[in-house]
Amino acid sequence: MLYVIVACEIGFWVVLLAGLAVRYRLGLRRAGAVVLACVPLVDLVLLVATVIHLRTGATAQFADGLAAVYLGVSVAYGHQMMSWADARFAHRFAGVSPPVRPPRTGPAHARRERRGWYRHVLAFTIGCALILGGVALVGDASQAHGLLSWIPRWALVLVIDFVWSFSYTFRPRPARNGRPPGSTTADGTRSVGLHSIGKATSHLSSVGAAPAKSVK
Repeated sequence: MLYVIVACEIGFWVVLLAGLAVRYRLGLRRAGAVVLACVPLVDLVLLVATVIHLRTGATAQFADGLAAVYLGVSVAYGHQMMSWADARFAHRFAGVSPPVRPPRTGPAHARRERRGWYRHVLAFTIGCALILGGVALVGDASQAHGLLSWIPRWALVLVIDFVWSFSYTFRPRPARNGRPPGSTTADGTRSVGLHSIGKATSHLSSVGAAPAKSVK
């Protein structure tokens, strides 16, 4: 099963890149859309292979649980990854404006982190549903340890991701250039921007350079 998972991961990127190449490099938008529509078929292949393996009466293995995790992540994040690749192909080969970089600081970054965690919850829900479906196919919980053991592991990762993602809600990441002009510091004073400092320095220099009046 592990080889099937690796093959499906490679197949996902091969089909995705082929569809984008047909759409933007060859200029065949409809044909490219048809190829891109085949991307979910890769997940279907993995799902069918896992079901066949479990229905043969074999004991559920580590790789069977990994397949469920892979499918959950693929369903939850697949469209996002396709949109990410499409935006870069469009910029590189179709002259479209470069994709907007995601926010890295402030409340906007915190919202992005929260949305990422919600997507992780979706992947976890789908993956756990597939795991429980696999247990039902096996029909014997004692032979399904390879599947069930994934749920507490993944739950722990989900909790860690929650703490990490929501930490930015309570303490947003500050901008790299420090405090914005006019913001209040910890001691109650107000910070001054570099532009304001430059104007004041220029004004003082011009005053100092002015010729003094002669005293008669």
